[in-house]
Amino acid sequence: MTRDTKRLTWRKSSYSAQSQGNCIEVAPLVTRAMLLTRDSKDPDGPVLTLNRSQWASLLAAVRDR
Repeated sequence: MTRDTKRLTWRKSSYSAQSQGNCIEVAPLVTRAMLLTRDSKDPDGPVLTLNRSQWASLLAAVRDR
C-alpha cells in the first residue's frame, strides 16, 4: 500500500528531546482506526501501520522496559 505520508500530520512525544535520536513519530489515519509510525530521523523511510490494539501492545512493551 502506497501512501503520501508528507500530507499527514506527524507528531512526536513531548518526552522526546530535540537532541535525542531515538524517537518515533505517529500520524493517525482519517478513520483513526490505524496509526502510522516512522523513525523521526528518516521521515522518507519506511512507515509501519498499526491498528489500535497493536499500538497499545507496543506502548505496553516499551513502558515495561
